[in-house]
Amino acid sequence: MNEPQTPCTQDDEYWRETLSDDVFHVTRRAGTERPFTGRYYDHHESGIYHCACCHSPLFSSHHKYDSGSGWPSYWQPVHEQAITRHVDQSHGMVRVELRCACCDAHLGHQFEDGPLPTGQRYCINSLSLDFSAEGAGE
Repeated sequence: MNEPQTPCTQDDEYWRETLSDDVFHVTRRAGTERPFTGRYYDHHESGIYHCACCHSPLFSSHHKYDSGSGWPSYWQPVHEQAITRHVDQSHGMVRVELRCACCDAHLGHQFEDGPLPTGQRYCINSLSLDFSAEGAGE
């Protein structure tokens, strides 16, 4: 008997049918949107940023800051278990790639040039995110 698939265990066919081409390219193929073009890089509403694929909570607006990079940036995730880290050696660099811990969607990269208290910059593609305003659904 086949195990039912959850949003966190879907295959590429499901994601191709479910996501827009742009979101699929970024989240399932580790693409990157151009800086200063994403809908959340200059977004200041209070709430939670969720994975665009499986809707797991990833980042809080309370941890968001303007890094000047052109991508939404956070100094920590909602909790450490929300993301996984992987070595990315693409484009002639060695970086820390961030993925959704639930569905393995590519989110962006982590750098050590962020603000206190963590000193970290979680540089995330807007296309990897959906947003829920605080108080929505209450």
